[in-house]
Amino acid sequence: MIPLDIISDPICPWCYIGWTNLARAMEARPDHPFAIEWHPFQLNPDMPEGGMDRREYLELKFGGREGAVRAYQPVVDHAEAAGLTLNLDRIARTPSTIDAHRLIHWAGIEGRQTPAAIALFRAYFVDGRDIGDHATLRDIAESVGMDGAMVATLLAGDADTADIRARDANSRARGVTGVPCFVVARQHVVTGAQPPELWLQVIDELKEAQEAAPGPAAGPLQ
Repeated sequence: MIPLDIISDPICPWCYIGWTNLARAMEARPDHPFAIEWHPFQLNPDMPEGGMDRREYLELKFGGREGAVRAYQPVVDHAEAAGLTLNLDRIARTPSTIDAHRLIHWAGIEGRQTPAAIALFRAYFVDGRDIGDHATLRDIAESVGMDGAMVATLLAGDADTADIRARDANSRARGVTGVPCFVVARQHVVTGAQPPELWLQVIDELKEAQEAAPGPAAGPLQ
Protein backbone atom coordinates (compact mmCIF):
# COMPACT_ATOMS: atom_id res chain seq x y z
CA MET A 1 0.00 0.00 0.00
CA ILE A 2 1.05 3.60 -0.58
CA PRO A 3 0.50 6.10 2.26
CA LEU A 4 -1.79 9.02 1.52
CA ASP A 5 -1.64 11.60 4.29
CA ILE A 6 -4.56 14.03 4.37
CA ILE A 7 -3.97 17.27 6.26
CA SER A 8 -7.32 18.90 6.89
CA ASP A 9 -9.74 20.65 9.22
CA PRO A 10 -13.33 19.37 9.64
CA ILE A 11 -14.73 22.92 9.32
CA CYS A 12 -12.98 23.46 5.98
CA PRO A 13 -15.51 23.11 3.13
CA TRP A 14 -12.72 22.62 0.59
CA CYS A 15 -11.51 19.66 2.66
CA TYR A 16 -14.96 18.07 2.48
CA ILE A 17 -15.13 18.69 -1.27
CA GLY A 18 -11.57 17.48 -1.78
CA TRP A 19 -12.23 14.28 0.16
CA THR A 20 -15.45 13.65 -1.76
CA ASN A 21 -13.65 13.97 -5.10
CA LEU A 22 -10.90 11.63 -3.91
CA ALA A 23 -13.48 9.14 -2.65
CA ARG A 24 -15.23 9.14 -6.04
CA ALA A 25 -11.93 8.29 -7.72
CA MET A 26 -11.22 5.51 -5.23
CA GLU A 27 -14.68 4.06 -5.77
CA ALA A 28 -13.95 4.01 -9.50
CA ARG A 29 -10.64 2.28 -8.79
CA PRO A 30 -11.41 -0.18 -5.97
CA ASP A 31 -7.91 -1.60 -6.36
CA HIS A 32 -6.34 1.78 -5.52
CA PRO A 33 -3.11 1.53 -3.51
CA PHE A 34 -3.86 4.18 -0.86
CA ALA A 35 -3.56 3.69 2.88
CA ILE A 36 -5.11 6.86 4.28
CA GLU A 37 -4.16 8.72 7.44
CA TRP A 38 -5.66 12.05 8.54
CA HIS A 39 -3.60 14.80 10.14
CA PRO A 40 -4.69 17.93 12.04
CA PHE A 41 -4.66 21.51 10.81
CA GLN A 42 -6.68 24.28 12.45
CA LEU A 43 -7.95 27.04 10.20
CA ASN A 44 -8.52 29.10 13.34
CA PRO A 45 -5.87 28.02 15.87
CA ASP A 46 -6.68 30.97 18.14
CA MET A 47 -10.44 30.30 18.21
CA PRO A 48 -11.83 30.47 21.77
CA GLU A 49 -12.57 27.09 23.32
CA GLY A 50 -16.32 27.56 23.00
CA GLY A 51 -16.16 28.85 19.44
CA MET A 52 -18.02 31.96 18.35
CA ASP A 53 -21.27 33.04 16.76
CA ARG A 54 -21.19 32.24 13.05
CA ARG A 55 -22.47 35.65 11.96
CA GLU A 56 -19.84 37.41 14.06
CA TYR A 57 -17.14 35.12 12.67
CA LEU A 58 -18.12 35.81 9.06
CA GLU A 59 -18.25 39.56 9.66
CA LEU A 60 -14.76 39.50 11.15
CA LYS A 61 -13.31 37.28 8.43
CA PHE A 62 -15.09 38.56 5.34
CA GLY A 63 -16.29 42.00 6.31
CA GLY A 64 -19.96 41.12 6.53
CA ARG A 65 -22.63 39.03 4.84
CA GLU A 66 -21.97 40.21 1.30
CA GLY A 67 -18.27 39.42 1.59
CA ALA A 68 -19.12 36.00 2.99
CA VAL A 69 -21.54 35.31 0.13
CA ARG A 70 -18.86 36.20 -2.43
CA ALA A 71 -16.29 34.05 -0.65
CA TYR A 72 -18.56 31.04 -0.34
CA GLN A 73 -20.10 31.06 -3.82
CA PRO A 74 -17.18 29.10 -5.34
CA VAL A 75 -17.49 26.66 -2.43
CA VAL A 76 -21.18 26.10 -3.18
CA ASP A 77 -20.49 25.69 -6.91
CA HIS A 78 -17.72 23.12 -6.38
CA ALA A 79 -19.76 21.29 -3.75
CA GLU A 80 -22.65 20.90 -6.20
CA ALA A 81 -20.24 19.62 -8.85
CA ALA A 82 -19.01 17.05 -6.33
CA GLY A 83 -22.58 15.99 -5.56
CA LEU A 84 -22.65 17.61 -2.12
CA THR A 85 -25.32 19.81 -0.62
CA LEU A 86 -23.90 22.14 2.02
CA ASN A 87 -26.49 23.60 4.38
CA LEU A 88 -24.39 26.58 5.38
CA ASP A 89 -27.44 28.42 6.72
CA ARG A 90 -27.80 25.80 9.46
CA ILE A 91 -24.40 26.58 10.98
CA ALA A 92 -24.96 28.71 14.07
CA ARG A 93 -21.45 28.61 15.55
CA THR A 94 -17.91 28.36 14.24
CA PRO A 95 -16.19 26.02 16.68
CA SER A 96 -12.68 25.44 17.83
CA THR A 97 -11.70 22.16 16.17
CA ILE A 98 -9.06 21.00 18.63
CA ASP A 99 -11.44 18.45 20.18
CA ALA A 100 -12.69 17.28 16.79
CA HIS A 101 -9.07 16.61 15.84
CA ARG A 102 -8.60 14.69 19.08
CA LEU A 103 -11.59 12.54 18.13
CA ILE A 104 -10.12 11.86 14.68
CA HIS A 105 -6.86 10.85 16.35
CA TRP A 106 -8.59 8.43 18.74
CA ALA A 107 -10.65 7.03 15.88
CA GLY A 108 -7.42 6.30 14.07
CA ILE A 109 -6.23 4.12 16.94
CA GLU A 110 -9.33 1.97 16.38
CA GLY A 111 -9.09 1.95 12.58
CA ARG A 112 -12.13 4.24 12.27
CA GLN A 113 -10.39 7.46 11.25
CA THR A 114 -11.94 8.02 7.83
CA PRO A 115 -15.52 7.28 8.99
CA ALA A 116 -14.99 9.72 11.88
CA ALA A 117 -13.66 12.45 9.59
CA ILE A 118 -16.59 12.01 7.20
CA ALA A 119 -19.08 12.04 10.09
CA LEU A 120 -17.61 15.32 11.32
CA PHE A 121 -17.88 16.88 7.86
CA ARG A 122 -21.50 15.81 7.56
CA ALA A 123 -22.42 16.89 11.07
CA TYR A 124 -21.07 20.38 10.45
CA PHE A 125 -21.87 21.09 6.81
CA VAL A 126 -25.07 19.10 6.36
CA ASP A 127 -26.69 19.06 9.81
CA GLY A 128 -25.25 22.34 11.10
CA ARG A 129 -24.16 20.77 14.39
CA ASP A 130 -21.58 22.30 16.71
CA ILE A 131 -18.63 19.91 16.38
CA GLY A 132 -16.85 21.71 19.21
CA ASP A 133 -19.55 20.53 21.62
CA HIS A 134 -18.56 17.46 23.63
CA ALA A 135 -22.01 15.87 23.58
CA THR A 136 -22.08 16.22 19.80
CA LEU A 137 -18.62 14.69 19.51
CA ARG A 138 -19.72 11.79 21.71
CA ASP A 139 -22.70 11.19 19.40
CA ILE A 140 -20.43 11.27 16.35
CA ALA A 141 -18.01 8.85 18.02
CA GLU A 142 -20.81 6.41 18.79
CA SER A 143 -22.14 6.70 15.23
CA VAL A 144 -18.86 5.25 13.91
CA GLY A 145 -18.71 2.47 16.49
CA MET A 146 -16.53 4.07 19.16
CA ASP A 147 -17.12 3.87 22.91
CA GLY A 148 -19.03 7.08 23.63
CA ALA A 149 -18.44 6.98 27.38
CA MET A 150 -14.70 6.60 26.89
CA VAL A 151 -14.62 9.44 24.37
CA ALA A 152 -16.58 11.67 26.76
CA THR A 153 -14.06 10.91 29.52
CA LEU A 154 -11.13 11.73 27.25
CA LEU A 155 -12.76 14.94 26.04
CA ALA A 156 -13.26 16.09 29.63
CA GLY A 157 -9.48 16.10 30.07
CA ASP A 158 -6.62 17.35 27.93
CA ALA A 159 -5.43 14.00 26.54
CA ASP A 160 -3.50 14.46 23.27
CA THR A 161 -4.25 18.17 23.06
CA ALA A 162 -0.57 19.10 23.11
CA ASP A 163 0.16 16.42 20.51
CA ILE A 164 -2.52 17.76 18.14
CA ARG A 165 -1.17 21.30 18.45
CA ALA A 166 2.37 20.06 17.87
CA ARG A 167 1.36 18.15 14.74
CA ASP A 168 -0.49 21.22 13.45
CA ALA A 169 2.62 23.32 14.07
CA ASN A 170 4.79 20.70 12.36
CA SER A 171 2.67 20.87 9.20
CA ARG A 172 2.97 24.66 9.16
CA ALA A 173 6.73 24.41 9.69
CA ARG A 174 6.91 22.11 6.66
CA GLY A 175 5.19 24.71 4.51
CA VAL A 176 1.50 23.85 4.75
CA THR A 177 -0.42 27.14 4.67
CA GLY A 178 -3.87 25.89 3.67
CA VAL A 179 -5.93 22.74 3.44
CA PRO A 180 -6.74 20.25 2.12
CA CYS A 181 -3.19 19.11 1.55
CA PHE A 182 -2.57 15.56 0.35
CA VAL A 183 0.87 13.95 0.61
CA VAL A 184 1.28 10.89 -1.60
CA ALA A 185 3.95 8.36 -0.59
CA ARG A 186 5.39 10.86 1.92
CA GLN A 187 6.84 12.97 -0.89
CA HIS A 188 4.40 14.16 -3.57
CA VAL A 189 2.14 17.02 -2.45
CA VAL A 190 -1.29 17.65 -3.95
CA THR A 191 -3.03 20.78 -2.68
CA GLY A 192 -6.63 21.87 -2.86
CA ALA A 193 -9.90 20.18 -3.78
CA GLN A 194 -8.73 18.50 -6.97
CA PRO A 195 -11.28 16.87 -9.32
CA PRO A 196 -11.77 13.09 -9.44
CA GLU A 197 -10.08 13.00 -12.84
CA LEU A 198 -6.77 14.10 -11.37
CA TRP A 199 -6.96 11.42 -8.67
CA LEU A 200 -7.81 8.77 -11.27
CA GLN A 201 -4.67 9.75 -13.13
CA VAL A 202 -2.60 9.61 -9.94
CA ILE A 203 -3.98 6.19 -9.01
CA ASP A 204 -3.37 4.77 -12.49
CA GLU A 205 0.20 6.07 -12.56
CA LEU A 206 0.93 4.66 -9.11
CA LYS A 207 -0.50 1.27 -10.06
CA GLU A 208 1.62 1.20 -13.20
CA ALA A 209 4.73 2.07 -11.20
CA GLN A 210 3.94 -0.62 -8.64
CA GLU A 211 3.51 -3.24 -11.30
CA ALA A 212 6.74 -2.23 -13.01
CA ALA A 213 8.86 -2.08 -9.88
CA PRO A 214 7.12 -3.42 -6.77
CA GLY A 215 8.69 -2.48 -3.48
CA PRO A 216 7.93 -1.72 0.16
CA ALA A 217 5.84 1.31 1.10
CA ALA A 218 7.48 4.35 2.61
CA GLY A 219 7.81 4.74 6.35
CA PRO A 220 5.44 6.67 8.64
CA LEU A 221 5.10 10.45 8.57
CA GLN A 222 6.97 12.00 11.48
